[in-house]
Amino acid sequence: MSSPSRKRFSLAEVASLADVSEATVSRVLNRKYGVSAATRQAVEQALRKIGYERPLDSSLVLVLAPSLKNPIFAQQAERIENELSPHGLKTVICPVYPGTPQERDYVEALIDSGVAAIIFLSSSNTLANADHRVTQLIQSRGIPFVCINGGFPDVESPVVSTDDWQAASLAVSHLYDFGHRRIGLLAGPVDNIPADRRVEGFVAAMDGLGLPDGPDFVVRRHFNFEGGQQAAATLLEMGATGLVASSDEMALGAYRAVSRAKLTVPGDVSIIGYDDSPLLDYTNPPLTTVRQPTDRIAENVGRMVTTLIGGRPVSTDEMLIEPEIRLRGSTGAAPR
Repeated sequence: MSSPSRKRFSLAEVASLADVSEATVSRVLNRKYGVSAATRQAVEQALRKIGYERPLDSSLVLVLAPSLKNPIFAQQAERIENELSPHGLKTVICPVYPGTPQERDYVEALIDSGVAAIIFLSSSNTLANADHRVTQLIQSRGIPFVCINGGFPDVESPVVSTDDWQAASLAVSHLYDFGHRRIGLLAGPVDNIPADRRVEGFVAAMDGLGLPDGPDFVVRRHFNFEGGQQAAATLLEMGATGLVASSDEMALGAYRAVSRAKLTVPGDVSIIGYDDSPLLDYTNPPLTTVRQPTDRIAENVGRMVTTLIGGRPVSTDEMLIEPEIRLRGSTGAAPR
């Protein structure tokens, strides 16, 4: 630990380099209100110039995530925690409904408890038109943040996402190879960034394979069981024999729709999910799905978070991680 005199000297040195007062340097170091973005940036640059790195021990990292009832979010949060724990960082998982005041409430309640960084895990960062005042609060305190599966419009921050365009293309190509030509997409809501990207990838893949009706075979619903069942019922009425779901929950809802239509999976209808949630091997039949690379996402997010906390810059270009398809028993040859 530095001696008191060394601390005073460091503050004076940084203040001189940044052309600010020592009190301002102290406010930046302690992430307090009342410092403009330009002044905060000047102090951070001076800190880097003298080789100062923020300590990582005894610090909290908030992970803002949707309902942990969805196993994929719980799995992703756990893997992020595993990446940060060796650095002395403690994660606090905050389950929120994206785009609601809950996010701001969590941040406001915990921001003075030594928050070192914040991770938006498929939270309001996935909504194109969400109220993004929470990011203004975070930025005003100089707290770094990282986004997973989409970034905030007009706000620069590191983003790590699954390549949703590629995910849709993988699913369509797999069904096409099995002879399916009437392929439908069970898509998430409009203005949800991952959902919109999967729609774009789906339509592009269909066009590339000479199947021009792609946009007509997109049905938008919520990312849950009921949404999947409703979307699948609509697509079955349109004669679809292959269904690409935008989540594993939607795929399981599609199972129900197929059953109620007196059809079978995969004899009459093939279904592909998205996420690769645990226990999919135990569905009947086991669900083929496009797997989100949660391990690789967690590794990159962990590296970004520790770098930012250390006061070093990180690229704000979005990093896309390629998904992969996991073949199980829910896909097969198109019916004659």
